[in-house]
Amino acid sequence: MADRKAETNATSGQPQKAIMDFDPPKKPKTNKYALACALLASMTSVLLGYDIGVMSGAMIYIKDDLKISDVQIEILAGILNLYSLIGSFAAGRTSDWIGRRYTIVVSQVIFFAGAGLMGFATNYAFLMVGRFVAGVGVGYALMIAPVYTAEVSPASIRGFLTSFPEVFINSGILLGYVSNYVFSKLPVHLGWRIMLGVGAVPSVILGIAVLWMPESPRWLVMQGRLGDAKTVLDKTSDTKEEAQIRLADIKEAAGIPEDCTDDIVKVSKRSHGEDVWKELLLHPTPAVRHVLIACLGIHFFQQCSGIDSVVLYSPRIFEKAGITSSSKKLLATVAVGFVKTVSILTATFLLDKIGRRPLLLSSVTGMMISLAALASGLMVIDHSDRTLTWALVLCIIMLLAFVASFSIGMGPITWVYSSEIFPLRLRAQGTSLGVAVNRLTSGVISMSFISLYKGITIGGTFFLYAGLALLSWVFFYFMLPETRGRTLEDMGMLFGNFKWNFPKNKKNIKEVSSGDGNSN
Repeated sequence: MADRKAETNATSGQPQKAIMDFDPPKKPKTNKYALACALLASMTSVLLGYDIGVMSGAMIYIKDDLKISDVQIEILAGILNLYSLIGSFAAGRTSDWIGRRYTIVVSQVIFFAGAGLMGFATNYAFLMVGRFVAGVGVGYALMIAPVYTAEVSPASIRGFLTSFPEVFINSGILLGYVSNYVFSKLPVHLGWRIMLGVGAVPSVILGIAVLWMPESPRWLVMQGRLGDAKTVLDKTSDTKEEAQIRLADIKEAAGIPEDCTDDIVKVSKRSHGEDVWKELLLHPTPAVRHVLIACLGIHFFQQCSGIDSVVLYSPRIFEKAGITSSSKKLLATVAVGFVKTVSILTATFLLDKIGRRPLLLSSVTGMMISLAALASGLMVIDHSDRTLTWALVLCIIMLLAFVASFSIGMGPITWVYSSEIFPLRLRAQGTSLGVAVNRLTSGVISMSFISLYKGITIGGTFFLYAGLALLSWVFFYFMLPETRGRTLEDMGMLFGNFKWNFPKNKKNIKEVSSGDGNSN
């Protein structure tokens, strides 16, 4: 019987298929080379996380040592986000000019200089100069890490790999909190300087290690280096067939004929980034306009949730809730960083299984509930003249629930989604616009928190954040289609008509997207 299964069917002339031929295709193994590249590129994001986390504790001691006001503290804490706008805008053009990999190296060099200046600061003005330099470096790293990771990742695990920058931001925040606790035992004038200056060490290591990585295959194609791009794609794809398909799609998006097989070809000047801003802002197609709105919207609402206020001012929030001991406030802040990191690690395994939309909407729902409950607890405490243990416990639990809800969806998906939806030629500049909105919103939120809670109470502030989270849920529901399983080159078909069907599985049909975001 077994021999007969392999014989040709006499009536149909077709070979009979064994039972195993009807089994579902096996899930490809995780590409270790692509994983290593994504890890290394994403590690650069740890610098932003560390800077945010360490400043939450360091500013307690900076205020005592430099004798500065709450307004100056607000500016010091949030101004890095505004400075990073310069880096995020410059990184888009720089990455099209010198490549994604060397742009990551530039970000590390700039941050190293900024961390050194902050560590040796002798006064507030000197500290602000260091903050400016570090902010530019952060802007570079924030923009380029998710772009590089998205461009090097196979579609099967792109969500998993592109969430790594957020993983390392959270890891950096936790390291910053731990640094606060460890160096808080030193003399005041020395402790905060070491907290800030020690961030220069990992930038040196990462800047050297990044040189080991290959260049992005999409950037190589944009430069006409098809041979080099094919080599990288062969290493970062699940199969040789997938590598060929990815190369063909990228060539089409870059305007290179499909039958062109030369290792080096001449490309038009438009492939080097010229006229991109006109296509993005002045004369966008409906699909590009929709992509841009989705990108800017998700970055805006991510920061409007108040996450940076919680990360930067956790010690103050715990003080308002009733914790008075400095060491206990710092320990509770470490717990925030731990929960945030564990949650983001959980999210990385769900992005490519559940999808972007369900995870994002569930995350925002959890954020709304926890923010409203936290606001209620803080309001009760604020109107009470004695310690309320139950309200304190409620505030701590809800604060942890908020950061967990944020990190399991809103945090990583913002970076994943915005880095994968732009057409190839618009990706670097489009992503830099999203990062700019992210940092601008974060700067406004973090620089207004103290003044805001003094004006409308701390409970009222978190009720405001809860209302903004509700608005974000509505925006995401109507504006963001599902992108799970799509290649970067066929994203254009999802955007532009506002009448999407959200398929659970990608159809096995070849869909071609043009370089400007339209699909044929």
